[in-house]
Amino acid sequence: MKSLLDAVYGPRVRECSRLSRRAVLGLTAAALPLSTATSAAAAATVVGGERLARTGVQVRGATGLPRKLTARSWLVADCESGEVLASFNAHRRLAPASTLKMLFADTVLKRFDRTERYRVTDADLADIPAGSSLVGIRPGLTYTVEQLWQGVFLRSGNDAVHVLSHMNGGIAKTVAEMQAKAVDLQALDTHVVSPDGFDHKGQLSSAYDLTLFARHGLKDPDFRAYCGTRTADFPAGGKKTFQIQNTDRLLTGAWGLKTYDGLIGVKNGYTSHAGNTFTGAATRGGRTLLVTVMHPDAGGNAVYEHTAALLDWGFTHGRSAQPVGLLVEPLSAGGASATPVPARKTVRAAAGAPGPVAGGGSGLRIAEGAAGALALLGAGAWTLRRRRARTAAAGEAARTGSGRRRRR
Repeated sequence: MKSLLDAVYGPRVRECSRLSRRAVLGLTAAALPLSTATSAAAAATVVGGERLARTGVQVRGATGLPRKLTARSWLVADCESGEVLASFNAHRRLAPASTLKMLFADTVLKRFDRTERYRVTDADLADIPAGSSLVGIRPGLTYTVEQLWQGVFLRSGNDAVHVLSHMNGGIAKTVAEMQAKAVDLQALDTHVVSPDGFDHKGQLSSAYDLTLFARHGLKDPDFRAYCGTRTADFPAGGKKTFQIQNTDRLLTGAWGLKTYDGLIGVKNGYTSHAGNTFTGAATRGGRTLLVTVMHPDAGGNAVYEHTAALLDWGFTHGRSAQPVGLLVEPLSAGGASATPVPARKTVRAAAGAPGPVAGGGSGLRIAEGAAGALALLGAGAWTLRRRRARTAAAGEAARTGSGRRRRR
C-alpha cells in the first residue's frame, strides 16, 4: 500500500492518514472494471444473465468455436430451452437492417387473416424510403394478406411492410406497437424507428434481441411457414404472376453457397450502413438451434458462412456447452422482469473467465484496469492537494483578517 501511495501521492502523504487510506481503498475499488463485484452487481439487472453483458466470447464447458469470426456480435442458443450456448457481445446495440422485420411480424402477423384481400393505393406506398428493397407491389392491384407476407419474408419488401402497416392503422401506430412488443419480449436493446428496418438514426437492436424475435416468431405456424418458403408466385396484374425467391442464401443455395441441412429460416438483412445481419434456425437430431450474426467485416456470403459455422459448432461441440445465459420469456407469458444493459457501459469479462476475449486478451484488459485505477487515484491526489491548499488559505485568511464574508 505504501509504495502505491508514494507513487501516486508522493512521499509527503503518510500511510497512517485516515483520509488517504480511505481515498485509496475507495478509488481503487471504483477503478476495477474486472472485479467480480461488478459482475455480481450486473447479475440482477442484465436480461438473460450477467455473462451476456460482458464483452468478448462467452462459452463454458465446450471448445472448438470457429476461429475466423469477424462479426461485431453473435449468439448461439437452443430454441426449445432458451439456453444461450455461446455469445460474443450479445447485448451490443447495432443497426439491425431487415432482421427487424421479425419483430414486425411478431407484432402484426395475427392482425389479419391470410386470405383477406386488400387493394393497394398510392398513399400506401408514398412513405417508402428511397433505396428500399421491394417485392414489386403496384397501386391499384389487389393482394391477399398471404401474398403481402410472402413479399415481406421472401424478398424483404419494404413496400409489403408499408402496405401492411397502413392496413394496421399507419406507420406511427405500427412503430409504437412494435416497441411495445419489444418491451413485452424483454428485447430492451431495441429501439424502433421504422417498421421495415431501414437505416434511421437511433434504430438499433442486438444479437440477443433478434434471437428473441426469431424464437417467439417460430412458435407461430404462419411465421414458420413464411420464413421457410423458398419461392412463390407473386401478382403482376391481371392473371399474370412472377416468381419471387427467398433472399436467405442458406435456404436457397444462391450466390455459390450450399443449402444448410435442416435450415428452417429465419431472416436476413442488409443496408449500406448496417452491413449484413442474419438470424438463422436449423433442426438436426430433434434439436433446434438459433444463431444470430451481426455486422461481419466482409460482405457477401460472410454472414451466412459465420452462421453455418456456428450452427455446426452448436450441433457438435455445443452439446457439451454449459449455458452462459438464457433467452427470457415474454412478460405476458410470466417472464421475470429485468432491466437493460446501460448503453456504452457493457460489463467487461471477469478476470479468469473462460473463453477468449475480443480485442487483445486479458492482459490488455488488466492493463486497462490498472490505467483506470491510476487515473482515479491521480484524481484523488489532486483533490487532496486542493483541499489542503484551501485549508492553508483559510488559516492564513483568519490570521490576517482577510477572511470576511462577501455579499452577493
